[in-house]
Amino acid sequence: MDAPDLAHFLRTRRERLTPSETWMSPTLRRRTPGLRREEVAQMAGISTDYYTRLEQRRAPQPSPTVLKSLTRALRLTLDERDHLYRLAGHNVPDRTRGDDHVSPALLSVMDRLHDIPAQVMTDLGETIAQNQLARSVFGDHRELTGMARNVVYQWFTTPRARTAYPPQLQVEESRILVADLRAAHARRNDAKARDLVGRLRAESPEFAGLWDDHEVAVLRSRRKRVAHPVVGLLELDCQALLDDDRSQILALFTPTPGTPTAEKLVLLSAIGSPHHPSDRL
Repeated sequence: MDAPDLAHFLRTRRERLTPSETWMSPTLRRRTPGLRREEVAQMAGISTDYYTRLEQRRAPQPSPTVLKSLTRALRLTLDERDHLYRLAGHNVPDRTRGDDHVSPALLSVMDRLHDIPAQVMTDLGETIAQNQLARSVFGDHRELTGMARNVVYQWFTTPRARTAYPPQLQVEESRILVADLRAAHARRNDAKARDLVGRLRAESPEFAGLWDDHEVAVLRSRRKRVAHPVVGLLELDCQALLDDDRSQILALFTPTPGTPTAEKLVLLSAIGSPHHPSDRL
């Protein structure tokens, strides 16, 4: 671990961030550039004391879990993330095997949205970041790992994943998910995509039949209906913002102003009611 360079790197990355790029309040008076140490610690979910000691070269080696949290809090690019791991004395994550790194551009946009659900997903259906309202509407995905956080896999292999969808819409939802996954599978043509499709074909006759239809359609926008267990039916217009290489999607879920759904989102924002259905744009 290169403590002096790690400390300097963390400080320079913190000082370049502005509150407007995060969900931190921009109204606080600031005598120094960038974010405060306690703000970075809060976003990363670690103690202010520990983060301060990292910048002061007094902390023990941070774990990969802490580094992952700091990567998101500081809005690091993939190259910056790799540099952070090297300075901390850890192996660099394999870019070909995981999609945990969230695009800084998409994350900055998501963090500015407080009145509509928004979440970042991979093109294979993994939810990798959510704002608070998305967690209230779709369930908290932060603690899920592996196939448990892949909403396409859950849709076709776990019956409870469909409980938030009106029964009359489930056949169409299945068709949409498979068509979008086929487009991602062809675009990526990597081991992760092939493994997901192989598992789904083996475990779900419904998926296998739809896959063999060879329907292809990238999800960009649509109307979505969700049966929430607390506030009832939500009708949302869904839009997708893509990062440069199309591997990640920022999904935005907006109600029509003045509708019951808009009022229900205000209520959910206040009470923060979570539940755990699977979800996909």
